[in-house]
Formats: sequence, C-alpha cells, structure tokens
Amino acid sequence: MAEITFDYKSQIPLLPNEPGIYKYFDEENQIIYVGKAKNLKNRISSYFYNFDRADRKTRRLVLTIRRLEYTVVPTEWDALLLENTLIKEHQPKFNILLRDDKTYPYVCVTNERFPRVIKTRRIEDRSLGKMYGPYVNAKAMYALLDMFTNLYTIRTCKYNLSQENVENKKFKVCLEYHIGNCKGPCEGLQSEEDYMKEIELVHNILKGNVSPAKKYFHEKMLESAEKMAFEDAHKFKLKLEFLEDYQSKSTVVSPNIHDADVFAIQSDEKAAYINYLKVVNGTIIRTQTLEVKKPLEESESDILTLVIFDLRKKYESEAKEIITNIDLEVDLKVQITIPQIGDKKKLIEMSLRNVMFYRHEKAEREAIEASGATNKRDRVLIKLKQDLNLKSLPRRIECFDNSNIQGTNPVSAMVCFINGQPSTRDYRHFIPKTVVGPDDFATMNEVVGRRYARLLEEKAELPDLIIIDGGKGQLSAACDALKTLGLYGQIPIIGIAKRLEEIYFPEDTLPVYIDKKSESLKLIQRARDEAHRFGITHHRNRRSKNFLISSLESAVGIGKTTATKVLNHFKSISNIKNASEEELNAVLGKDKARRIREFLEKES
Repeated sequence: MAEITFDYKSQIPLLPNEPGIYKYFDEENQIIYVGKAKNLKNRISSYFYNFDRADRKTRRLVLTIRRLEYTVVPTEWDALLLENTLIKEHQPKFNILLRDDKTYPYVCVTNERFPRVIKTRRIEDRSLGKMYGPYVNAKAMYALLDMFTNLYTIRTCKYNLSQENVENKKFKVCLEYHIGNCKGPCEGLQSEEDYMKEIELVHNILKGNVSPAKKYFHEKMLESAEKMAFEDAHKFKLKLEFLEDYQSKSTVVSPNIHDADVFAIQSDEKAAYINYLKVVNGTIIRTQTLEVKKPLEESESDILTLVIFDLRKKYESEAKEIITNIDLEVDLKVQITIPQIGDKKKLIEMSLRNVMFYRHEKAEREAIEASGATNKRDRVLIKLKQDLNLKSLPRRIECFDNSNIQGTNPVSAMVCFINGQPSTRDYRHFIPKTVVGPDDFATMNEVVGRRYARLLEEKAELPDLIIIDGGKGQLSAACDALKTLGLYGQIPIIGIAKRLEEIYFPEDTLPVYIDKKSESLKLIQRARDEAHRFGITHHRNRRSKNFLISSLESAVGIGKTTATKVLNHFKSISNIKNASEEELNAVLGKDKARRIREFLEKES
C-alpha cells in the first residue's frame, strides 16, 4: 500500500484554528488543489488522519501532495471569495472547474452614446455593455429582439455618435429613419435624453420587469388621446397590446415572488446536476441546467455553494433570496429558503423535474451511444420516450392545430407521424360544427373528441402520443375530450407553447424545458409545424373557394346553392369558362347556364 510522503505530522500542529484557504502542491510545485475552511487546522488534518477511511479519489490527492500553503482570512465568506478566485486563476486538476458556457448567445445593451441592443457571444468582454442571458433558446431571444424593434426606435447602425461627430454633421440618416424604425440621432434629430428613456425600458424588460414599459405606453396613449392625436394613440395602444401578449406568454409561477434565485441539485458518485431558475416579478426569465464533474467526493453543499457563487457573479444577480432543496454550510450573505409548502415548494419541484429530465436524457444518450447499433429513427424515438417519461416508444404520433383569420373559415388539422416520419395518408382536416366564432379551446375540444370517437367506433389503432399545438388552455380542452371518451390516462398527451417551446403535461401548471438541441424536441416541433402548414393550406383553400362562390353569386338569378354546385363540379372559374354549352346545360339547366356565361363574359 502506498504511503504518504508529505511530512504532515510536523506541520499540522503549527496550523491556526482560523478560517482561511489552503493550497496543495505536487512534486513539480504545481497547485493541484485549493480548498476553504472554517478551521484550517481541523480541515487539513482530516485529509491525513482519516486517510484510511477516505475514498479512492481523495487518497490519490493526498498521495500526490508534497507541499502546503495556507492563508488566514477574517470570515468563511472571505475564504469562499478567495477560493473562487484562485480556482479560476490556477485551475487545479483536483478542483471542480466551472467553465463559462460560450455556446449560448447573450443580449447586450452597449455602453455607447445612444446604445444599441445586440446579440453577442463575447461574454468575456464586459466592456462592451450590460449583458443579459445566456439564452439557451435562441428563438426566445430573437422574439425578444423583434419585440424591441416593434416597441422602440433604437438605432442599428454602428456609427460613433459622439457629440462632436453629430454636431459636425458627419453622418446622414439611413433607410431605418425613413421607414420609422429610428428617429435619426445621427443627425441630432433625437435628443440623448429622449433616446435613453427607451433604453431604460429595454433594461427593465430584460430584467423581467415589464410594468414600467406598460405604464409608459399607457400614459403615452392617454396623452395622445387628450391631444386628439388619435393615430398616435392607436400606435401606443398596439404597442401596449404587443407587450401584454409577450407577458402573457412568459412562464408565470407566482406574482408573490418578486426576485429570487432557485437552485436544485441531485448527484451521483461521478457528478452533480444543478438546475438554475431566475424569477423576477413572478416570472421565470432565465433557466439553465448544468452538470458538474466530481474530481473528489465533494458534498452536495460544497458543490452547490460554488455553483451559486459562480452563477450569481456571472449573471450579476442581486436577488436577496435563494430558494434551494438542501442545507448550505456557508453563509452566502442572503436569505436561504428550503421550502416545504406553497409556491416556493412548487418552484423547487419544477427545478428538480428539470434536473431529472436532464439526467434521463444524458443516461439515454449514453445508452444509445453504447449500443452502437440503433439507427437514427429509433434513436430519436427512444430519446423522445425518455424526455417525456413515456411507457412505450411513440411509434404513432398525432398532432393537432387550429387555424383561422379573425374568426373566418375556421379549420383544424391533424397530422400523423409513424416511426418519426410523416404519414400523409393519415392526415385529416376538420371543420368545426358546434363552435361559433374564434374559440380556440372549444374548437380543440370538439376536433379531438371527433377524431378519437371515430377511431373507437371503427376499432382503429390509437396513437402512442398526442401533441397539442398550444399551452395549458388548449391542452386542458383536449384532455376534457379524452375524459368524455374514457381515454384520458390511456394515451399520453402534451402541449407545446410556441414562444419559448415549453412542454406542458396534463394537470401540471408548470412546464418542462427540453434541451433546445435535443432531437426529440425537434421531432415535436416538426410535427407541430407540419400540422400548422397543413391547416393553413386548407384554410386558404376554403377562403379561396368561398370567395369564388361569392363572386358567382353576383350573377343575376344565381344563389349560393347554384354557385356551390357549379364550383364543386368544375373546380375552378377557368374550367367553367372553358366548359361547352352542353356541359353547362347538363349541370345547371339552360337558363342558369346562360346567366353564368353572360356574367363571366361581362367580368372578362
């Protein structure tokens, strides 16, 4: 058995009983480990006097130690700060190393005169401006940037708009000014004070605080109305509605939680898995799940403390409360809450569920890679089964979507995917029969009920998974239809919300976020997009047909019944024009055939 070569017996008695950090060096005088301690003497001695009871990784560390250094600090908090700094500087091989994730984009409000709002991956360059992110879902980030374009007149040019350059008329307004997307600060047409009011509102929205922006547009709308500037008032009203729509599609958890960081951790022998949620004014504005490898047998408290410290510093979080699922041994200078009931407990459960999905996805991915023989089609289905916690492979998937424009010609579409591929012969259209007006929930309830009532009647194959295009409301309506048929609980069903691509499960108010790069999420999105395309195509065809019927009704003596009859027979106006007199007479009779011919000649 290997022996400890470091002369700890002579050095440990000299150590102070004070908080601080310690550094271990190897035979090449390289730092191999940095640690913190409430009591340096007790902590360092534990490595050597408990050597026989230590795990394999810790024994390997101790056998490598050749030299020790320590630094006494006033408090354990100071020890945490110094430890974090030294780990980042030296990156010792036995320490947990948290690396910045540079693959995800950030939104940056630049610190120029007349700031711009841009996307960037240069997170290390803090001098560029104020960073917000990372945005794991790039689609959500681009939706946010598009919203800023619709709401505000922020410049997109890269000119140096110093006061001297603007006063010397160095620049000219561009197309963005002429189409109303910019107010021309480059020519001094907009004051810096006026411009910064909008930038301040952008900062608030990026922080998750939508209220100041809503208040601003509401006041502007009323102010314009009082001045009888109704066109301007209408523009501000549209901006207010746009902002309210954005807010309604955010993941709301509880309006009573104003500013909190949520951390949930689970671990095994090799790694710890941590989910982070940022909650501002009851809305989740940031989420990230990460895996931390264990160089030694670190405790969950030590790992989570390091992650909390690092992520809060990275994202510049100043939240006064941390909500977590375990006790922390270090005082982090904020309120630590381990909830047992209520909204905060639900947040922890949601965070733990995201950890669970991350772990399941990783395990499934490793199992697929280990098998080596599974083709891509089966790999995606296995991954989807794991992501959604299904009991069997979703060989047959059916997805529903509703389409209407301002309540006209409403239609619904159902597409079918078999073994991950579209089965176009199984696609179906539905025209609502019992719903009046654009009621999306009632329409979804009707078409899902009709679809599976028919399958039950025909004793046909039921799907392995139902996907509903929509959030909690549409999913609940579809579940009610399955309950009426006695199928609820027999067929897995989920909803996918468009803006943030959240996955909703029945009777669960909080969504799950699948990794945006996941093949299983891409399959769900593909089915959703195909249902939307199929429904829109049918919707356009119905509108076109109704337009042609209405046109034929303009002929004297021709009603809707006759117009529908002739169009159903000949399919198009062109075919009616090219039809022989005998064909028209056979379908309509001589008098009505003559009236339609005269009408079409007149229209031509």
